[in-house]
Amino acid sequence: MKDKSSTSAVMESQNLPASTTKEIKLVIVEDFKLTRVGLRCALNSNPDMTVIGEAEDAVTGLKIIERTKPDIVLMDLGLPGMNGIEAMAKVKEKMPEVKVIALTSHDRAEEVIAALSSGANAYCLKDIDPNKLADVVRDAADGVCWIDPVVAQLVLNSLPKSENLSFMPCSINNENRIPLTEREFEVLKHLVAGKSNTEIAKELIVSVHTAKAHVCSILQKMCVNDRVQAAVKAVKEGMV
Repeated sequence: MKDKSSTSAVMESQNLPASTTKEIKLVIVEDFKLTRVGLRCALNSNPDMTVIGEAEDAVTGLKIIERTKPDIVLMDLGLPGMNGIEAMAKVKEKMPEVKVIALTSHDRAEEVIAALSSGANAYCLKDIDPNKLADVVRDAADGVCWIDPVVAQLVLNSLPKSENLSFMPCSINNENRIPLTEREFEVLKHLVAGKSNTEIAKELIVSVHTAKAHVCSILQKMCVNDRVQAAVKAVKEGMV
């Protein structure tokens, strides 16, 4: 187990973004013990994260979450008894400030939509790279909605061609062209690829704060609520 007393020194040496300097507390709700152990080890290896609770079913998980009040919950959807989607909705109802990452081996479009509708802040497949998962956790802690690009494409393909997505009304753009800058188009391409703010910052050689500012600007100009809607709209309208 890592020595939390040395966390600050390690974080400083790794030049982690300012938004991650506060330790992120996590609870894992997963019925397979081996998967739980793997997730715990992977997440605890990050100096800015600590797993403070684990459960193998939703009922126990909800009790632990209510007692420990974590920042992030990793919720398996295929839990015995009460499933993860129902449990997720209960978490959001009682503790809306808690961010929930849906973690599953399933990639069915209807399940993804149900998870996001229940309040999931991110949707990851279980074969996600541990370093990528850590980035998703950090983004979720910052309030960023993230969905695995493979799953996003699956959801996009499942939509009827004539279906219109519900985006916020916007009067910024009275023409067919959305006025993004050249750099914002670069960022948009990375959003469509499912990259986190941290990954975008590395690709563009800018700070995470700058990358986040570009994302916020894109969401405003595209008149959408989150990065998932931005990615879907960009693909549907042939912007990337």
